[in-house]
Amino acid sequence: MLHIAICDDERVFVNHLKELLSQYILETGEEIKTSVFYDGLDLIEKYDPSFDLIFLDIQMKLVDGLRAAERIREKDERVGIIFLTTLAQYGLEGYKYQATNYIIKPLQYGRLKAELDKFIRRRHMEQEPALVISNDTGKYKVILKNLRYIEPFNRNLLFHTEQQSILCYRSMKEMERELQAKNFARCHTSYIVNLAYVKGVKKLESTLITGEKIPISQPRRKSFMEQLTDYWGICYDTVS
Repeated sequence: MLHIAICDDERVFVNHLKELLSQYILETGEEIKTSVFYDGLDLIEKYDPSFDLIFLDIQMKLVDGLRAAERIREKDERVGIIFLTTLAQYGLEGYKYQATNYIIKPLQYGRLKAELDKFIRRRHMEQEPALVISNDTGKYKVILKNLRYIEPFNRNLLFHTEQQSILCYRSMKEMERELQAKNFARCHTSYIVNLAYVKGVKKLESTLITGEKIPISQPRRKSFMEQLTDYWGICYDTVS
């Protein structure tokens, strides 16, 4: 199932794009779900991390596509964005938000099919494990390979990713269960760390490749070192 969002303030164009997508579904048999928004602000406020691809008009009256893309990238670093515009220079500006591509209106079926075929091929090749977390500001898709570690914050959790830190209202026990088979380890009552980021361990402290220091509690050290050395592919006895 491909979940596509359409965000454009021209209702005639939105209907045209939906018709083209229906034609694509009939021709290819691809399962596609569409969600429609008529302004960038509406898209931001009702953003759904299950979106795979967004057709995003650049020129809209309230919140334009570029401002919307900037906010979306704070919530979801992997969703595909295809900008829609009548002027090429606006589309080029959109590449700073990691746009998949841009399309000059009017949109023809041949161009839409080419873009969707390419996007779906790449999506099948590049799908990465992720989880969705929520807080008062919205929902966020977190790519696991970009999550460095998790720690408590005001009775909640703070997810430290490569791009930002995101508040999450789930418990440490929940996250430990969800991440235990995904190369994450709980090294301390207050920390879950991505083993891919661990550069080294000295006594009761691990050093990440970012230079950050993460404590290791004495009761959890043996289990953590076993998981780490298994991840590194070496024997625990050689480093314990």
